[in-house]
Amino acid sequence: MRVLITGSAGFIGFHLARRLLAKGHTVAGIDNMNAYYDVALKQARHAILSEDPRFTPHVLDITDRPALEAVVDGLRPELVVHLAAQAGVRHALKAPEDYVSSNIQGSFHVLEACRKHPPAHLLMASTSSVYGATDKLPFREDDQADTALNIYAASKRSMEVMAHSHAHLWKLPVTCFRFFTVYGPWGRPDMALFRFTRAILAGEPIEVYGHGRMARDFTYVDDLVEAITRLAAHPPVEGHQVGEMDSLSPVAPFRVVNIGGGNPVQLMDFIAAVESALGRQAEKLYRDRQPGEVETTWAEPALLRALTGEVPETPVTRGVQEFVAWYREFYGA
Repeated sequence: MRVLITGSAGFIGFHLARRLLAKGHTVAGIDNMNAYYDVALKQARHAILSEDPRFTPHVLDITDRPALEAVVDGLRPELVVHLAAQAGVRHALKAPEDYVSSNIQGSFHVLEACRKHPPAHLLMASTSSVYGATDKLPFREDDQADTALNIYAASKRSMEVMAHSHAHLWKLPVTCFRFFTVYGPWGRPDMALFRFTRAILAGEPIEVYGHGRMARDFTYVDDLVEAITRLAAHPPVEGHQVGEMDSLSPVAPFRVVNIGGGNPVQLMDFIAAVESALGRQAEKLYRDRQPGEVETTWAEPALLRALTGEVPETPVTRGVQEFVAWYREFYGA
């Protein structure tokens, strides 16, 4: 297949592109290489992908509609996976306009490009953050998702709503997948695992938000990529539900799917896994939970299981060990 991945130099995009190339697909990658975090890390990911002649990198911003449409016009992709986004809940407090530009305007451009050249399936990355201020656990796809606690979540929910309208109007098959705290090798430097590892190795204290009482449904990146590739083979078809749990729209080939294992891990247990993998204890500074953060995320994976036959299951202890091994090798730590 001809596949287009936006955000191909990002953490998830890199792993997904590598998996699809290994399966023999032709992959075009789009990334703007912005400076939200270390550009050298993004360039290293693209360099590895570019070793395969079936990978074509395009350095451009999805907010540049003519440039984006030129790539889609030339490739005519059969599968599009839209991962490009301004990420980070905490950064949203500092630069909210970045989220409106990339996650809303940029996503609209992707939808419009796909309207002109419809792929067999468009998958768009959303987030568990859209569930917002809810005490209902675990999170189900048909739960209300209109109480966003930060602009990141609000921008991703806006993307989902726009995608539904395009699916309805143009019969474009769209799956929005909501992922839950993805981690693993080549991860983002702004995420907790990366920050904890770097600080502990440097002998610096780590900041523990929520006084350690938070929990996350951690998803190892290889599990996420497996779920995405399996979902790609199951585009939504209007009127064809897979069960009562299906979020399939009644008026469009559109659904949302949680990608999470349904096994929340307490933050302190996660930190203990990092300490074990590093063979060092961390000095901990306990802080209040930051604005916009929820206490617990917990996926209900029944729909993912019905569609793909699998749910993420890599234990945190093993996933953290894999990250630490990569970190030591990449940074010589």
